[in-house]
Amino acid sequence: MRREAKRGEWNAHAKNPSKTASNNSVAAMRMVSASTASNRPFCSPQARTSIFPAFRRAAPLCLFALLGASACDEAPAQPPATQPPDFVSELPLAVAEDENPDPDVLEVTLHARVENMEVVAGKTTPVWTYGGTLPGPLLRLTAGDRLVVHFVNDLPEATTIHWHGIRLPVEMDGSPHSQAPVEPGETFTYDFVAPDPGTYWYHPHVHDAAQLGFGLYGALIVDPPAPPPAELGDEVVLVLSDIAVRDDGSLAPGDEGGDLATLFGREGGVLLVNGVVQPTLHARNGKRQRWRIVNAAKSRYFLLGLTGHSFQRIGGQTGMYGDAVPSDELLLAPGERADVVVEPRGADGATEQLMWLPFDRGYGSFEFRDPIPILDMEIVGDAIEEAPLALPAVAPIEPLDPNGAEDVHIRLTKETDAEGALHMGVNGVAFDTAIPAQVGQTQRWQIDNEMEWDHPFHLHGFFFQRLDDDGRPSEPVEWLDTVNVPKEGSVEMLVRYDNRPGPWMFHCHILDHADAGMMGMIDLMP
Repeated sequence: MRREAKRGEWNAHAKNPSKTASNNSVAAMRMVSASTASNRPFCSPQARTSIFPAFRRAAPLCLFALLGASACDEAPAQPPATQPPDFVSELPLAVAEDENPDPDVLEVTLHARVENMEVVAGKTTPVWTYGGTLPGPLLRLTAGDRLVVHFVNDLPEATTIHWHGIRLPVEMDGSPHSQAPVEPGETFTYDFVAPDPGTYWYHPHVHDAAQLGFGLYGALIVDPPAPPPAELGDEVVLVLSDIAVRDDGSLAPGDEGGDLATLFGREGGVLLVNGVVQPTLHARNGKRQRWRIVNAAKSRYFLLGLTGHSFQRIGGQTGMYGDAVPSDELLLAPGERADVVVEPRGADGATEQLMWLPFDRGYGSFEFRDPIPILDMEIVGDAIEEAPLALPAVAPIEPLDPNGAEDVHIRLTKETDAEGALHMGVNGVAFDTAIPAQVGQTQRWQIDNEMEWDHPFHLHGFFFQRLDDDGRPSEPVEWLDTVNVPKEGSVEMLVRYDNRPGPWMFHCHILDHADAGMMGMIDLMP
């Protein structure tokens, strides 16, 4: 397995899956699917139970027609339904070349450089890239494997790589608290073990908002040791982002719009899926797909809806759930990820659309904004029926014990200085808030958002569990590294520190806010 208010308007226009097949034909397809999928004889007890009335009526004809042949001979094998051969051809993701023959090590060389690309048709844009592609190459390994990245900075300014969500040594985190920036022309080797299955990503942590907004991001998948069951569907990795491109194709400056744009969080006007504007995903009618989704935008929230369809969420940022969670819409704040199953349905040749939907994250984020299609899903072929979705058995995540936890209370704030300049911060302090902690300690954090805009809170290096209003971990219990703190609201969470002392960063993942001072540090002592 190695190396390889607008919402109501949108729902009113959502297209329903095709229902052209009759009940009898659907039942027949189910029967054939169940028989061929299990490779049972046609007259097995399960088959006889489902077809007994028809079999009894046809028995006299069978006796004469078959001239003694066994009525329990197997039906001819049916080829399994598959996705169209080119189903992800418009969603290209480069894959990094492994330079190490050890199957437990993924070793790659990654150059950060400017590459001229046609992001918008007919225009050339100097995109900042990892490896010359947008997004950067997909990095994929198995939990417990070692990742070695020889990073070469060919950009015009200093940068780093932060491995968002990975529990790693602090020296490999790529944050300004723990690593000197890699200057132009210099190199740095990241070397660590990825311990936890999940959907992760990587991006810079120097001039975060500008550099990520120019194109520096990529997906990182850590697989569990055992391969996933085929019933989850064919996997599609979707990296969602946006980019600010001017009429002449040039990139808009990272500080365009001044303090007002910083306060809102700069969103690019061009929405991308795997670096492409509104690509097409070809989908076999009824054949499940597993979507691994990353929100790699620096400020934009992605509230997603798929016309005529719902999502079955089977995992979040790390690992998988014990049961699928159905939903008609899917919200990913900047930095968040989702693992979902989609069952494409519709008439052969029909097109359903994955929509960006306006989400109210504060003043100006929702008003007078329309849904935007970001991906077309073309339905191919006649409908097939698959067995009901069943998730593999996973060990339940034990809730953290809050007894004896130290309370930590922080506030997400904004200030204006005597000259009228905007400063964001934590507890009224820009950049320098430090929270003391000890290895082995559990802390209960209360994060109060004093602003009129949501803030996605991200903790480097450690997972946490979000708490409900009653103080117990939210269901489903899961490990998180990013959580949305609603405007003028609060979030509580529990975090336990293992033996990786050092300065660990936390910040708002609207990166314009982080760059304006909404970040701090956990000073973890041995």
